[in-house]
Amino acid sequence: MTDFAPLAATPFWFLRHGETDWNAANLSQGNVDIPLNETGLAQARSAAEKLLGRGIATIIASPLSRARVTAEYAGQALGLPVAVDEGLREVAFGVQEGQPMSEWFVHWVEGQMTPDGAEAFADLRNRAVAAINRCVVQPAPVLVVAHGALFRALRQAMGLEPNVRTANAVPILCQPPSGGDTAWTLHPAA
Repeated sequence: MTDFAPLAATPFWFLRHGETDWNAANLSQGNVDIPLNETGLAQARSAAEKLLGRGIATIIASPLSRARVTAEYAGQALGLPVAVDEGLREVAFGVQEGQPMSEWFVHWVEGQMTPDGAEAFADLRNRAVAAINRCVVQPAPVLVVAHGALFRALRQAMGLEPNVRTANAVPILCQPPSGGDTAWTLHPAA
């Protein structure tokens, strides 16, 4: 079994980017830089409004435009700059990029297979945890704007079921375990 570095026990906000045409068509995006569609832009605006009054002090995003633009909407609403961390980039899906999401994805999350040219789920988890641990040392609370597969890896690191789809553009407060709990708790913003 692989030894994984733990997530820093620091609360943070996570926001998956708004919708893209490939999300709507159920195609795996990976590192292909697909822009937000009109729905995604509206979702980004709505997410920014939900983040008002939450005290967010730092915004850090993936370099891919769908996440970066979503973060920029939040930054405009909150009057904050957006930093970029390369470690928050979505996983490379290799030969599956641009292909329909299907059974291969479940096997990939479970660590049973990795598509040709793709990043293994365990490697994504290590990269995602390292990125979050860099982010949460910035002035808090920190908002991280990134991707769905990356958040699945974080869910695993949080002691949660990893293969759960994260909705586009819904801010989630991620809180470390307390009072003897072993798993993190996730609180989507209303």
